Amino acid sequence: MNTFGRLFRLTTFGESHGKAIGGVIDGCPPNFAIDFEQVQKFVDLRRPGTSLLFSQRQEQDKVQFLSGIFKGKTTGAPIAFVIYNKEYRSSDYENLKDLYRPSHGDFTYEKKYGIRDWRGSGRYSARETAVRVVAGAIAMQILDKFGIKVFAYTSQIGSISLQKAYTELNLTKIYANDVRCPDERLADMMRQEILKAKQQGDTVGGVVTGVIQGVPAGLGEPIYDKFSARLAYAMLSIPATKGFEFGSGFSAVQMKGSEHNDLFDIDERGNLITKTNNSGGIQAGITNGMDIVFRVAFKPVSTIFKEQQTVDRQLKKVRYRPGGRHDPCPVPRAVPVVQAMAAMTVLDFLLLRQKDGLMIDVEY
Repeated sequence: MNTFGRLFRLTTFGESHGKAIGGVIDGCPPNFAIDFEQVQKFVDLRRPGTSLLFSQRQEQDKVQFLSGIFKGKTTGAPIAFVIYNKEYRSSDYENLKDLYRPSHGDFTYEKKYGIRDWRGSGRYSARETAVRVVAGAIAMQILDKFGIKVFAYTSQIGSISLQKAYTELNLTKIYANDVRCPDERLADMMRQEILKAKQQGDTVGGVVTGVIQGVPAGLGEPIYDKFSARLAYAMLSIPATKGFEFGSGFSAVQMKGSEHNDLFDIDERGNLITKTNNSGGIQAGITNGMDIVFRVAFKPVSTIFKEQQTVDRQLKKVRYRPGGRHDPCPVPRAVPVVQAMAAMTVLDFLLLRQKDGLMIDVEY
């Protein structure tokens, strides 16, 4: 399963310390002008080495498009692209090749395939997510033609949680700081929490909140391919994810039905709306036209710079201390990844609806 999507499909390839990572986008609408500068800027948002909060691996992550584009426009053919790995140090992992690192994919990958690439976690490294960001950047440019906007931001780091609703925030300020939190005061507290864990040789997790605005009602494929299910599928495919909720999420269990129900109403323009949005923009697995709001939980990065006990391939208990360059927190660099996966999910559903004759073509 190296392919995501049904009509707008992304297939990815490559390993953390291989020659390159890359992807092929199939099903992209033709005759669409791509802003390549904006694609690269979006990719740069998850690039390592740009902040003390990120891995210090120095990669430029320059995207090279190989096919599917003519005179700056998509042709309808597969769009192939590549990002070459330039600054990897496989020697940092030489002493770990016979160990099963705690909470990594070392043991499970070897059990599944009988072999594993131990250099920087190989295929199961979060390095692969750079490819998703490329496809997501293109998807967001197409969605913009439909008036659909996709946002994601850091809403929690460790125990420090942003209590404001997204409607109280300026979502255009998300990338104004390296934490990717639009509340500067909370962003500074979150930054200190990450740096504290880093100084201690430890790591910390957090939550990314996603908001999708302008999505029309009627997207979703019941029963087993609901919009909510596909969105969860997209988010939980991101490395280090441990939880997903939308709308009121798990807090709904503390509410009565009379409190949780989203009452229908009509706005000043005559559109059907709901007075509240506990449903998170999705009811019965189908979008209802309200903002789609969801949250993704990320665990602390598994690689910590403290000595730990583990087991080697000969099933002997050993102690080890890892090397390499790693994020002290996965959340800030995961924000554009969440944004990208959400954009691809929405575009895929839009194209499915268009295929059914329920969406008027948009002139690019």
